[in-house]
Amino acid sequence: MEEEITSGNQPQDNPKPTIEKKPEVYILRDWKEYAGESLLIIFSVLLALILTEFINNLHEKNETRDLLDNVRRELKVNRTLEKEQYAYHQQVIRSIDSALASSELQKKIVSNDEFHLKYIAPHGVLYRYLDDVAWDVAKSHNISSKIDIKTMYLLTYIYQDQARIMKVEDEIAKVFLSREAGKVENAHATLILIKNNYKGWAVDRAPGLLKQYDKAIKLLGDE
Repeated sequence: MEEEITSGNQPQDNPKPTIEKKPEVYILRDWKEYAGESLLIIFSVLLALILTEFINNLHEKNETRDLLDNVRRELKVNRTLEKEQYAYHQQVIRSIDSALASSELQKKIVSNDEFHLKYIAPHGVLYRYLDDVAWDVAKSHNISSKIDIKTMYLLTYIYQDQARIMKVEDEIAKVFLSREAGKVENAHATLILIKNNYKGWAVDRAPGLLKQYDKAIKLLGDE
């Protein structure tokens, strides 16, 4: 008997799905829209630059203010120290004058081939040390480009004068540590040299420096 082959048993071809093409839509824009977008981009870039510049300037002003505040505080401390040192140095000068008038005192100052500084300067050549740390930090941050020339000149003058006063220690040490200073017969001449160094490097310079301290502190905005 012949078997009947039904259509259900026969392989059928799967029909391919048809893809409908959607119509493409092109949006036409005129030149005004392009110009508007371009202007918006330019405005955004300019605004960002302006804000960046403003923030940088604000940061720089704050930094400059902090640097100058530190310098002002340093000057106030140095002014107090220099007042104390000036009084001490004046006392040293008086002690030297007393020694110059007394041969007996000169023999005490110069004995055993040594110059004994303690008789005229019991606390050493320098009584106080004047700092310049804040000023050095300010210079390392290019403070000269951030303040007016008058202020820069004044601060430079003050710190240079401070350095000269501090130099008195080295200059006087050269005198009393020399071999000649240990001879009794040279005591008078050695005392004169020491007195001249005190006056030239420190004592005569101090009154002017104290005035410049006051001027600078006021200029920098003392409360």
